[in-house]
Amino acid sequence: MKGAIREIQEKLPDFRGKKTEPENLHLTLKFLGEVNENKIEEIKRKLREIKFKKFEAEIDSIGVFSENFVRIVWLHIKNCDDLQKEIDEKLEKLFEKEKRFMSHLTIARVKNVKDKKAFIEQIKKIEIPKINFPVHSFMLKKSTLTEKGPIYKILEEYKLNK
Repeated sequence: MKGAIREIQEKLPDFRGKKTEPENLHLTLKFLGEVNENKIEEIKRKLREIKFKKFEAEIDSIGVFSENFVRIVWLHIKNCDDLQKEIDEKLEKLFEKEKRFMSHLTIARVKNVKDKKAFIEQIKKIEIPKINFPVHSFMLKKSTLTEKGPIYKILEEYKLNK
């Protein structure tokens, strides 16, 4: 899957910014923001309660969040909404529910493009092959932002049921 995503990244038109490294590709099911250390154990406990079956996800399209303010190039992922809702429900006493979830992988962060309209037109022309992949687990991750980019640390992994 990472190879197929790398091929898509290579087809992106010229821009000033950064392509997401293969090891940093991830789907954020719920962004928790700054979390107090003593709240982490409660979050882990709640997430361990989730009973969800393994499933297959699919990458099906490419896009940007705003055509006026191009900052993120993403790949849309199908079939992850139910797991996201389950996580949202388990954590609803600790965090506000997501108002609008859009299942995506960030494949590039754009600082600048010479011609936004041409950039977007070229992105729309990129053919996205059907990329299916099994989802066996999800993780609670900590991200630390550095000058060289984010560093992700897995705090706990949650296996999905058969």
